Amino acid sequence: MEYHKPVLLKECIDGLNINPEGIYVDVTFGGGGHSKEILKHLTTGKLYAFDQDEEAVKNKINDERFVLIKQNFKYLKNFLKMYNALPIDGLLADLGVSSHQFDEGGRGFSIRFDAKLDMRMDVNTKLTAADILNTYSEEDLKRIFKMYGEVDNSGRLAYAIYHSRKEKQIETVNDLKAAIGKCVKRGRENQYYAQVFQALRIEVNKELDALQDLLLQSLDVLKEGGRLVVISYHSLEDRLVKNIMRSGKFEGEVEKDFYGNQITPFKQITRKPITPGDEENAENSRARSAKLRIAEKK
Repeated sequence: MEYHKPVLLKECIDGLNINPEGIYVDVTFGGGGHSKEILKHLTTGKLYAFDQDEEAVKNKINDERFVLIKQNFKYLKNFLKMYNALPIDGLLADLGVSSHQFDEGGRGFSIRFDAKLDMRMDVNTKLTAADILNTYSEEDLKRIFKMYGEVDNSGRLAYAIYHSRKEKQIETVNDLKAAIGKCVKRGRENQYYAQVFQALRIEVNKELDALQDLLLQSLDVLKEGGRLVVISYHSLEDRLVKNIMRSGKFEGEVEKDFYGNQITPFKQITRKPITPGDEENAENSRARSAKLRIAEKK
């Protein structure tokens, strides 16, 4: 089974507008699909990739133009500075979870397997999904399910978890399903569980905080004319990406100068997100919710 099929591959490469002698960064290395394609377009250029997952590091590419950094991409600027790689010509981020992490049952990313509720991208961090379910207050549980999972009945869900764990700790995927069974809407089971798991995963890995750090740092590390290429998979990520590309701020409000001209650090290459076509969706079900946005540093 392929570790991870790269999503919107051609569109990403086109979006990066690669200079064969340039410096590029793939902050979500995973199975290396996007990185391998970027390297094909480089001559004397260099590619730096980030991934905090031990499993992904095993896919390291043996190429003198390639450097893999085993770190969270929120440390982007520090490490590029350390490698004397600033400024860069392009940055690619394929957010979310790799196919491998979903297909690898033991880490609790998928509803398809009964496994310990771990969900850590970096196994050296301490907080797991089980820790959240068993120690967070009812109010905090409600907050993360509403904010990160956009779960309609987040209050009822938090109540069910809070009271269920008094009888029995929630340690596995099946424990969680048993605890929240009465909250799940009939006919929408998979969608509901996906929202719950998304919320837990985002909280465990502090994904939105890391994404905000990355997007702000992209303003510092990209050279003039450098490209920012980001694939997101849910509305929370996409909103942050859209707003930073449009206005340079997460709130999305565009400042104007004295003459009414918009002040923004990016030129939007895509006004609307690029989404996969029918053929790619048929071949790769994980591509269905993907949205690609591209911007160029002014």
